[in-house]
Order: sequence, then structure tokens, then C-alpha cells
Amino acid sequence: MAYEENAQDRLVRERQQNAGYRGNNHLTPTYRLTVEGRDITPAIDARLVSLTLTEGRANQADQLDIVLSDHDGQLAIPRKEAEISLELGWEGAQLIDKGTFVVDESEHSGAPDVITIRARAADLGGEIRKRTEKSWHNTSLGAILDTLAKRNKLTHKVDAKLGATQIQHIDQTNESDMHFITRLARKYDAVATVKKKHLLFMPINGTKTSKGESLPTIEITRIDGDQHRWASSTRDAYDGVKALWNDRKFGKRKEVIAGKKDGNLKTMKETFGSEADALAAAKSELQRINRGMATFDLNLAIGVPELMPQTPVRVTGFKPEIDGQGWLVKEVTHTLGDGGLTSKVQMERAGSEEDKAE
Repeated sequence: MAYEENAQDRLVRERQQNAGYRGNNHLTPTYRLTVEGRDITPAIDARLVSLTLTEGRANQADQLDIVLSDHDGQLAIPRKEAEISLELGWEGAQLIDKGTFVVDESEHSGAPDVITIRARAADLGGEIRKRTEKSWHNTSLGAILDTLAKRNKLTHKVDAKLGATQIQHIDQTNESDMHFITRLARKYDAVATVKKKHLLFMPINGTKTSKGESLPTIEITRIDGDQHRWASSTRDAYDGVKALWNDRKFGKRKEVIAGKKDGNLKTMKETFGSEADALAAAKSELQRINRGMATFDLNLAIGVPELMPQTPVRVTGFKPEIDGQGWLVKEVTHTLGDGGLTSKVQMERAGSEEDKAE
């Protein structure tokens, strides 16, 4: 009887072809760990119980957890602040650089004895975490970020449109530069990351890497995942966002609206110091609302290490409402262990031109 390729075999074949495989009948996950520039993979490979990498939009969300067997008591506990770099992928294909992390916590437990190492995104220590105070007046978002980058000896890339945003007044009060940058990103619906001494500040819908390069769209079919969850809600649907601002020249409180002026409006709680600040905040809030109208989570039985926050995704094989929508990765967790290499992806509705407030 002729062999009929089943769904799992077809998935493996497609993944092998996509990853550059030829002739293998199975995928083998692989990785490379370096500590302070030294490749430790051969030394710890037999001890590896699991490796979990969680990547989010903000640096604070990036976390690497490594669990190693210490069955013979010969494994040393790593020192705090040791730098660990991770590459992840499949044998026969180029490994994906997943970044550099700094050991933040270590734990020894048993029995059986294991050491758990928890590392967080590098470049988040030192000066960038020291609290400071400064008031900014009649400047631009780009100028503020330029000052912050230079103060922390970072190269930087800021989206031109965001950088041109005018800011009449903003205070950095007993707040670290990293926290202030994160707050600015939240206010202007941007993603801010600091990796390898480089600050990137881009629109959330910008789909850029930490180097400012465009991310390719990843195609995912239903047979790629063994579990999914799609949710759509109109409970928090708004046609526009209204923001108030103080017109000091005339001593009046005025309003601006992003989106449709005659629809269901959300009113922001904060009162802003200028019309430009109010409108920028209203536009950002409307974009956040539109993205959150639909979410899609996928558990991928065969992991896709290329996935990272901001990756644009297209899916097929689901309902038309799901397949017809572009998706944007919000958070992804890659796990390497007894179950192979898997990826758990949280996505939200990608923005469209119609979503952007005029």
C-alpha cells in the first residue's frame, strides 16, 4: 500500500524545507550558550533540563531561564551579572541570535538536584537605572531621546515621525532614564528597547528589529500549532478618543479628538499642556484600542525561533475572521526541553491605515 503523508509529516517536511533541510526525516533542535564570550554548550549540554526564553516589547519583559542538572554535585553556581548570550534554532540551519542577558538570580533545589539560572536583558544596569530629575521644555521627542542616549553612551535610532513630535513640557521626577524612556514609549504607542548598547524607539506597528531593520512576515498554517485561542470583543470599542488640554493664552480648557468625531468617544483622564501633546496622546490611545479589539494566541509544537516581538504574522487554515487579519507578535516564549523546541505566541490585531488617526 502506498504511503500517505499525514499532517505531522507534512509539517516536518515543510519546516525542513523552510529551514534549508534536505533528506532528513526529523527536526533536531539545537542551541548555543556563551558566557562572557566562552561557548559553554559542550560542557552543559548533557545537564540541560530545560531552557525558556520569554521576549516582550519592553526590555524588562525579556527573561532567560536555564535549568541544569546537578545530580553529581559538580556544577558551580554562576556568579551574578555574568553575561549569557543565546542562539537558538534547528540543526542544519543558521541559528537565530536571541540576544545577551545578565544573570539576575540563581537557585539550587532538589532532589533531584538542579540549578536554575534566571537572566534578564542586558544593558539595563548602571547609569540607565539611576534615578534622576529633569524638566523638559519646548523640545521634541527626538531631542529628548538623543540626550538620554548620549547620557548613557548608547547609539540610537528613532522613528523620524515620532522624533518630530513636539513636547511643550514633561517632567522626569525621581525616575530612571530607562523608566522614563519606557513611559515615553507608552505615551506615544511606541516600542523602546536597549540591546547591545543601542536604543531603538519605533512605532509599535513599525515591525522593526532592535537594529531598526524591517521584520519579514512569518506565515503560519493551522497544522503548525497544536492549540490556539482567538478572541474578539466590541465591549471596549470606540470610534475615537478625546483628550483635553489647557490653553493658557486664553485661560480655557479645550479638546482634541483622534478618529471619528461623531462616534462613540473615549475621554482620556489626563489633561495635557498643549494641543500637540493632547492629540499625540489621543492618537496613541486609539491605536492601542484598535489593536486590542482582537487577540490570537498560538502554541507551536515545532518552534519558530525567528518569532520575536513586533514580527508581522499571517495565518491560514483557521476561520475567515482569523485568516483575513494581519497579526503582530506581542510576546513569545520559546522552550527547549523534553518536548523539543516549542513556541508560545501572543498576538494582537495589526494596525491598518484605517486605524491611524488623522
